[in-house]
Amino acid sequence: MEGKAAHLLCFVVKNHPFSDGNKRSGAFLFMDFLHRNGRLFGKKGEPVINDTGLAALTLLVAESDPQQKDTLTRLIMNMLALPSE
Repeated sequence: MEGKAAHLLCFVVKNHPFSDGNKRSGAFLFMDFLHRNGRLFGKKGEPVINDTGLAALTLLVAESDPQQKDTLTRLIMNMLALPSE
């Protein structure tokens, strides 16, 4: 699930499927995907990513080299992974 969310963000932001608003659309779709799959909030009810983190992550993806896609995908997946208790 984390991999699908990470790929969704990277593909929308990097591939420019829209003429404008790709970063905003990618961030929205990323959060919507997490919400629809019950992963927007952690086990204790805290959000898995806050607004500042989402903006920073989206800009990081947008400014990254396309060859770094696998690294960014793993980074996002690790950020979304639920901590083991």
